Amino acid sequence: MKVLAALSGGVDSAVAAARAVAAGHDVTAVHMALSSNQATSRCGSRGCCTLEDSADAARAAAHLGIPFYVWDLADSFHDTVMDDFLAEYSAGRTPNPCVRCNEFVKFRELLERGTALGFDAVCTGHYAKLIEGPKGPELHRADDDLKDQSYVLAVMGQEALSRVLFPLGDAPSKAAVRQEAADRGLTVSNKPDSYDICFIPDGDTYGFLQSHLGRQPGPIVSPEGEVLGEHNGYFGFTVGQRKGLNIGRPAADGRPRYVLETRPETNEVVVGPVELLTVNRIKVEKPVWLTDPEDAIFSAEGDEVLIQVRAHGKPIAAIVKGLEDSMQVEITGCEHGDRVGMRGIAAGQSLVVYRDSRVIAQGTIANAARV
Repeated sequence: MKVLAALSGGVDSAVAAARAVAAGHDVTAVHMALSSNQATSRCGSRGCCTLEDSADAARAAAHLGIPFYVWDLADSFHDTVMDDFLAEYSAGRTPNPCVRCNEFVKFRELLERGTALGFDAVCTGHYAKLIEGPKGPELHRADDDLKDQSYVLAVMGQEALSRVLFPLGDAPSKAAVRQEAADRGLTVSNKPDSYDICFIPDGDTYGFLQSHLGRQPGPIVSPEGEVLGEHNGYFGFTVGQRKGLNIGRPAADGRPRYVLETRPETNEVVVGPVELLTVNRIKVEKPVWLTDPEDAIFSAEGDEVLIQVRAHGKPIAAIVKGLEDSMQVEITGCEHGDRVGMRGIAAGQSLVVYRDSRVIAQGTIANAARV
């Protein structure tokens, strides 16, 4: 099979490409340059898409004896990921840029270009499993729960599953992948993992947002509307946040307060006690289905499933009622203690639905409440 392997410059994609070569595929490597300023140096494990990453990818391809190319996707990344990130925060929502990047850059661009160039499949170093089911390929969690990335991959949809390879799905651990890289002679075996938002390498998300959206002072209020303090931009706060509120006086009961919501229309940040963070009803919009159309829509009564709302979050039991363009989620499990529901759920987050280990659907949270 003719395979296009995405090489990020890290250990995971290098080992995935090596496994594809070892499986007998005709492999060509491509490095997707997503930064318009690749001269920027990586700072330890922060940042990516640097010249260092491109060079590491090129060395891995040379070691494997496969052709290597660099695709400049900086404009696409800026338009579909960075602009969306700013627009979502400006609207008072909390986006996941990694989900957006997988949807529009790493898979849409990779698959479309790969198909146009005559490749049968694309290969990446994501930790997830493809299992052939009775109605075609199914996306499942990786064997290593700590590294599983099925949450951020769910957005690719059912159609793409027949044209992707995830060779690391059965890897027992990241340590095992690093050892395999060393055994294969790949020089990236000890390279640090990248983390945080790749286009904010210093980790200062609020600073990045304020530099683009400006300073917008406004009130911090209680659920009853009492003014408790002032902020410099509602977009710098997200649901569940406790630190950095800068409220001059403590609550009457002395307990800490958390961000409950942001209100762009009035430039308010609402804070309150922790119990108000727990929600048990979620509305999800723009669902993406990863199953046969006959099985895709949940029953009118709702189906018992598992949901996940963070990349490495804990799966929680829920009942989902699905329509073609939305999903209604009733949480039945407990995330903290014995209080049914989940904390810190914000509009804009990605919600993924599982049946056991299989990904069934993905969507964007529109709103959440406690009923």
